[in-house]
Amino acid sequence: MHVIILGGGLMGTATAYFLTKRGARVTLIERGQIGAGATVASFGNIRRSGRYLPQMPLANRSLALWSQLEAWLDLDVEFRPTGHLRLIFDQDGLSMMQQFRKDAMEWGLTLEVLEPKDIQRRFPGLGPEAVAASYSPDDGSANPRLIAPAFAAAAARNGARLHEQVCVSDIQHKDDGFAVKTTAGTFQADTLLNCAGAWGAYIAGHFGEKVPITLAGPQMGVTEPLPHRILPVVGVWSKSHGAYLRQVERGNVVFGGAVARSQVGEDGYAKVNPCALPTQMKEVVKLVPALREATIIRQWSGVEGYIDDMLPVMGSSHTTKRLFHAFGFCGHGFQLGPGVGDAMAELITTGTCSTPLSPFDIGRFAA
Repeated sequence: MHVIILGGGLMGTATAYFLTKRGARVTLIERGQIGAGATVASFGNIRRSGRYLPQMPLANRSLALWSQLEAWLDLDVEFRPTGHLRLIFDQDGLSMMQQFRKDAMEWGLTLEVLEPKDIQRRFPGLGPEAVAASYSPDDGSANPRLIAPAFAAAAARNGARLHEQVCVSDIQHKDDGFAVKTTAGTFQADTLLNCAGAWGAYIAGHFGEKVPITLAGPQMGVTEPLPHRILPVVGVWSKSHGAYLRQVERGNVVFGGAVARSQVGEDGYAKVNPCALPTQMKEVVKLVPALREATIIRQWSGVEGYIDDMLPVMGSSHTTKRLFHAFGFCGHGFQLGPGVGDAMAELITTGTCSTPLSPFDIGRFAA
């Protein structure tokens, strides 16, 4: 079996790696640099709380893999299961958490509920105005700048052929497979996997499968190095898009959320809006008041694909034999990455997948 993968982000490189472990030949084609799209724009959050519940089997599969990646990839990708703390500041947030906690237990996730005194005892300085919080001790974070290149390097060691800075101009499908015409020549294989992220809908549309998608970018920022005091990833239960943050071991605090996503420009990437920073920081400081005097040293954005129902596309094509999709993770795909790669490799090589993928089937848009 020979698989061409279009897209060198976390989903594409993870699938390349797990396909090579299953003995498949792999050619990966990336229009830019490995991991430079949605992956590098990611916050690096490894969370299960707040997810669409039918996605939980995939999230649990992925979490089990994250702890093994350093040994498999021969690199510390900075996976740290430091826990995920979600603060609650109003009754709406409390109701959301209570309902999710109740429903999630059937899907294998148990959340601890913390009262204000528990928050201050266990996580002093975090959310002093919070009325409650949830805590998921097995979740955490990893470094989005390291993970895709690490998967790509490991796949290459297993025999995968990687092509960066290569643009696709045409894709032809015949009975014996696919011919992908690019700026580096034409590549042929019996199987094609669409992991093109924000551009995945364009490729799906080439094969008659329309997916409603919007391109946008998050507004991210990072502070100067500070004394390390924040252990868990910190977020918010809220009907609005709350802030989130984490402190890396070097001391910098990475943050995002709380403001509208940026529109994508003509170059295919979104730019940060400096005028939105005061609004964003007002929400960040609610989580950690001590950051009020911190210096912000950098802001960035990127590009992500947001599908109308906020769920990704994963699985087999409904129009084309041996075409598969895994794209459109709507800004919440980082935690899922290893599980997506493992699940897609299983589906491509065996025809079935032990993790339910039907909620993400591209056929839901056929009507």
